[in-house]
Amino acid sequence: ILKSEMFYGYEKTLHSLEQLEQSIIDYIDYYNNKRIKVKLKGLGPVQYRAKPLDKLVV
Repeated sequence: ILKSEMFYGYEKTLHSLEQLEQSIIDYIDYYNNKRIKVKLKGLGPVQYRAKPLDKLVV
């Protein structure tokens, strides 16, 4: 998934290995923390995992 969504088509815009590394780090952070999924009831993964904790604290 990483290669198809982030690398293919952008290989000519990345000018160094450091830039590629930072792009990969940013993509992994987005994918694991910020993306909104319909399966997760419109929440990001972190928000969805924290949701049951909110119910216990109330």
